Amino acid sequence: MKPSFPIILLTTSTLFGCVGEYANDTTRSGPTSPATSIESNSSARDSIGAHLFATHTTIQHLANARHASLSFAELADTILTQHASAGHPANSQDPNTDNTDIADKDPSTCPSEMALVSGQYCPNVQHTCLRWLETTGRFARFRCAEYARPAKCVGERRHMHFCMDRYEYTPPGETLPASVQSWTDAQRTCKSLGKRVCLESEWNFACEGEELRPYSYGFIRDPHACNADRTDIYRRDGRLADLRAGRDSHPECVSPFGVHHLTGNLEEWTTIDGSTPERPAMKGAYWQPSRNHCRAAQTAHDRYYKGDETGFRCCKDLE
Repeated sequence: MKPSFPIILLTTSTLFGCVGEYANDTTRSGPTSPATSIESNSSARDSIGAHLFATHTTIQHLANARHASLSFAELADTILTQHASAGHPANSQDPNTDNTDIADKDPSTCPSEMALVSGQYCPNVQHTCLRWLETTGRFARFRCAEYARPAKCVGERRHMHFCMDRYEYTPPGETLPASVQSWTDAQRTCKSLGKRVCLESEWNFACEGEELRPYSYGFIRDPHACNADRTDIYRRDGRLADLRAGRDSHPECVSPFGVHHLTGNLEEWTTIDGSTPERPAMKGAYWQPSRNHCRAAQTAHDRYYKGDETGFRCCKDLE
């Protein structure tokens, strides 16, 4: 009689725009005076997905009679060896996903490609600009060279605890973050990865931290810290030049939580807190001269707009 053993079915789950802030753009949270800005937001929403580990080929091997004479341990070893040789080595990983075996994951921690953003968020912040980069011309009182510290929290703080991608979404095999992306593109891609589009308040907090930084890197504007304040932004044909930067560029462009490129590089899609139906807000601006303030938002576009400057990153809830 042939030995019997339990059959475990392993399956693969493939979980699968205007050029932003110009000097004359009107943001929902613009300054209330030449030197002071008070900006606010609120939050809610969740979604969780999973990334499992195996292939359809594995199921075929399980069903193959020639394995019936193997012990379960031998069968498991054979399947895992064949799984790796079929082009699924342990180090073959989508940089936007965590390929850890779902059985070994702790739902209370963030995947390796995401940063934990946790602390006391201030819905309403007051920043005072001490010095403007320009006081005349197109950008007069638009880009602040230095803000007063500390910033002032107006009202009560509330706790936030979630995961955010450390970098803007980059397609597998690519070196630059995806551009020409709409809010609906972001929603679809994030969902396929077991994540979701970040709320605007989450993006704010990830950028500024509990210190309430106006820029992700601090209170004094640095034109070289991030991929921003570029003036060579147009091609000869008048189109926007592609000046995206990769993950390894601008190492100083990092937030208190270890999230990169929130200032500049690509305008990132978020969802406005409490909007019904959900409405998008673009955050961070891109490589042109912009406010780049953590609280600034571009809300002139709908969920279908996509431009050379638009991209996104994803967020994820923690249990």
